[in-house]
Amino acid sequence: MGVSQIAAFVRSLREEFDFPIFLNADHTHSLAKGVEAAKAGFDSIVFDLSALPIEENVRQTKQAVEALKAINPSMLVEGEIGDIGTGPEIHETSPDLSKGLSTPEEAKQFVESTGVDILAPAVGNMHGMLRSMVQGETKKRLDIERIAGIKRATRVFLTLHGGSGTDDEDLRKAIGAGINIVHINTELRVAWRHGLEDGLARHPDEVVPYKILPTALDSVKQVVASRLRLFNGEGRLARGA
Repeated sequence: MGVSQIAAFVRSLREEFDFPIFLNADHTHSLAKGVEAAKAGFDSIVFDLSALPIEENVRQTKQAVEALKAINPSMLVEGEIGDIGTGPEIHETSPDLSKGLSTPEEAKQFVESTGVDILAPAVGNMHGMLRSMVQGETKKRLDIERIAGIKRATRVFLTLHGGSGTDDEDLRKAIGAGINIVHINTELRVAWRHGLEDGLARHPDEVVPYKILPTALDSVKQVVASRLRLFNGEGRLARGA
């Protein structure tokens, strides 16, 4: 679907069923793309220029916030700093992202200079997953103290990009330290792939897509449900009960 088409589709669901669905333009790397999403009716935009030097990131993000808010004052604009790698892919080895971790001082200066509503810092997270994470052998670990320090310094919503494959307890602690939004795109893609393979194996001669794809959808639903329980603290309550 195109930007206008998905916005119209979600708008129709809101109007007919009163569903609380919100559209986020994830990792928009240019103002033109951000403006396109804003004009189509998206609710939030991730304006990601974290690959640029911090000074240029600040300058262009500030311009983007002003331009996007002029289109829709209630729109939420997210900025990103630090290095968390690129792409929701399966990696064989982990890149060294230690030098690109965000600091509370840098985060405070970025938020105050740009006026973003949401900040995505680098706190041990990484886009994509290692193959060993897909196999359940290793987990990502987060710098919880760094998250807490950035939250105290900025007092804005914080997003954890690259949350797939993260240790469950680290996710709980990160949310407690101030993370408000968690992205787990790669986990969902892995679930979709496994579900699709299962569907093809169950129906080796089937050629009708809607008869094969339900297993992929169910696989994704299971991951979404388990993550929502984790993010809302239900897993902890169940263990304590």
